[in-house]
Amino acid sequence: MKYMEDITKKKIIQRFKILKGQIAALENMVVNDTYCIDVITQTSAVKQGLSNVEDLLLENHLGGCILKQVHAGQIDKAKQEILKVYKLKRK
Repeated sequence: MKYMEDITKKKIIQRFKILKGQIAALENMVVNDTYCIDVITQTSAVKQGLSNVEDLLLENHLGGCILKQVHAGQIDKAKQEILKVYKLKRK
């Protein structure tokens, strides 16, 4: 079963590559004793990048998997998954 559109998968993979680079840069910043505020600024960018990946995954899930469940009459399953994702995003 295919869970993601190819274009969505490509976008997510590209974002992960960017995040890998940012994480490596953060490690170098700590090794090189970079000013704390500069490191914090970069950690915030990484958190935002992960949030953007989550948004893409959620959009894909709602627009694909959940709709398929609803069309198949699996309303309760769809509702439970929506609630689960909502609760995860609130943490």
